[in-house]
Amino acid sequence: MLLEGAKIKKFEDVIKAWKESLVHKVELGSLYSKSPVAHKWKCTYRSLVIRELTFWRVTDLIEQAYLLHKNGHALGVRILLRSAIETSAVLIYLNRRMEAVISVDQAFSEFFEFSDVSSKLLLGSKNESTNLSAINILTVLKHCERKYAGISKIYNDLCESAHPNYEGICAGYSEIDHENCVTKFGVFWHEACHSQHDKLLFFIMKLYESEYNEFPKVFDLLENWIAEHDKTLELAQKST
Repeated sequence: MLLEGAKIKKFEDVIKAWKESLVHKVELGSLYSKSPVAHKWKCTYRSLVIRELTFWRVTDLIEQAYLLHKNGHALGVRILLRSAIETSAVLIYLNRRMEAVISVDQAFSEFFEFSDVSSKLLLGSKNESTNLSAINILTVLKHCERKYAGISKIYNDLCESAHPNYEGICAGYSEIDHENCVTKFGVFWHEACHSQHDKLLFFIMKLYESEYNEFPKVFDLLENWIAEHDKTLELAQKST
């Protein structure tokens, strides 16, 4: 869509194009008119909403991360990129759960599990502000790792910066003069991390855009699968 080809647009241009591409509403009525059978099941609407919400959040996070990157605020960049990976992982996980449904003809248990997952991704919380518990992000990332090997390591490295562990405190704010037994304090993130951030920004943006563009194909197949198995799904739901 925007990051295709060997010549990559400037980050500012891509972010601008992303912002112009943001969807401002999803109308249930238009979905229902397209396929009343498929869209009487609420998981389809929830899935579309989740897709667009992740796009809004990733765009916001990437824009802020890039602004901090330009101004040399490396720790803030890393914290925001960590959040961007988490948000991208939600869409990856959503796509994989849809694929799990349509990959098996009689995947009725998978369908109802997917429906529950879509509810938790949209409405889950850890502070009990909603009635549903959030899915642990490490569970989500575990599924993402199967498609994007190495994403968990990138995430864990960013977590080390975000948390007050060795890297988050000692490496980020001190230097040791071993010869004179002196610990010097300062902000040392920029030197250690700046060279990584261009690559990380591009990696996350390309990953997210790939999943965002993959969604419509998988979603159309899910619509067809639901319409084909609607009667059996109704019976299965009544029997539970």
